[in-house]
Amino acid sequence: MNSQMKNNIPKGYKVTALGIIPQEWEVKFLGDLLSRCANGLTYDVSITKGTPVTRIETISTGEINYAKVGYIPNKSGYETFRMQKGDILYSHINSLSQIGKVAYYKGDKEIYHGMNLLLLRANDCLDKQYLYYTLLTEYIRHMAQVIAKPAVNQASISTSDLKRVKIAVPPLVEQRKIAEVLGVWDEAIEKQARLIEKLVLRKRGLMQRLLAAKLRLSGFSKPWEELKINKIAKIKKGEQVNKDILFSNAKYPVINGGVTPSGYLDIYNAEANTITISEGGNSCGYVNFMTTPFWSGGHCYTIEAKNGINKLFIYQALKNNEKYIMSLRVGSGLPNIQIKDLGNLKFMIPAYQEQTAIAEVLTVADREIDLAKGKIKQLRRQKHGLMQQLPTGKKRVII
Repeated sequence: MNSQMKNNIPKGYKVTALGIIPQEWEVKFLGDLLSRCANGLTYDVSITKGTPVTRIETISTGEINYAKVGYIPNKSGYETFRMQKGDILYSHINSLSQIGKVAYYKGDKEIYHGMNLLLLRANDCLDKQYLYYTLLTEYIRHMAQVIAKPAVNQASISTSDLKRVKIAVPPLVEQRKIAEVLGVWDEAIEKQARLIEKLVLRKRGLMQRLLAAKLRLSGFSKPWEELKINKIAKIKKGEQVNKDILFSNAKYPVINGGVTPSGYLDIYNAEANTITISEGGNSCGYVNFMTTPFWSGGHCYTIEAKNGINKLFIYQALKNNEKYIMSLRVGSGLPNIQIKDLGNLKFMIPAYQEQTAIAEVLTVADREIDLAKGKIKQLRRQKHGLMQQLPTGKKRVII
């Protein structure tokens, strides 16, 4: 090591195979820190009742999803595979993009360790939650890509290769503090996710009652009229653009049959505050409200409210019937929704003033959901930043 490199090392830090880490930290092989690293039991996937057992889909979201498990007929002879609180499931056989995904078992429900997932159990030198958070770092996720052996449809990581991965190991008391700090963010994210679920359910209930006149707002009593969409709005199909001319950083999104933009352009053909419905593709029937100018593509319908019709009311009515609109799709190769079928949809329509009042109530509910989603994104960004600093020693916790 030359003198210039030495001068760049902060006081209290040292150079290791993993880079610069705190002086009192160690670099160890993952295998030396595990009391168990094993494949799960093989079971009959046709069994639909019994004791839950994990499978790849169980951790597809990064958490243990008890709605996506397999079953074993009874517990006899399987005790070795019963999961313990703090065990970590590791996806070592999967597509290359999904390989290395992990889930932490909180011990909340009985479950057994099934095939195609490794079970990692920390020994006494390693805090269980610290191991979990370490496996979520970008470095470990990158290492999973490096050591994975690609195949035609999936990649795999051997237990021997995984055990040879090196990680930075602080003293046990610091491990626990790091896990505690990151756990605070996880708890906040979970709490925010539950709030979003409640807000979405509340808004759904409001939509179903207000748009069916089961709940009338104060001051309104006039009867509603049943009208077809093509009588209250103009439906227009967009213009297709070649995907080769799309950009990733231009100003205006291209809405073309999906839930997210297909790309971006520097020109637009649809004004802000316009209702869109996906015309074709796997997401056909998806209803959205664009608050910025955009390019309406060949697989996109725009809905323009006619005089006497509140566009936000029409958007809410369409969104409330989104599942039914999606059921109108035809075709097997590239499913699509015909403009005539969309135009024949019937809705109960109140007078303009009541439309506006209902739209305002539901728009406020949407705004509350958007704010809550913005908050959870912020929390996730904060946690991501901490994940790259705390388990690497770039930022230290106060013991």
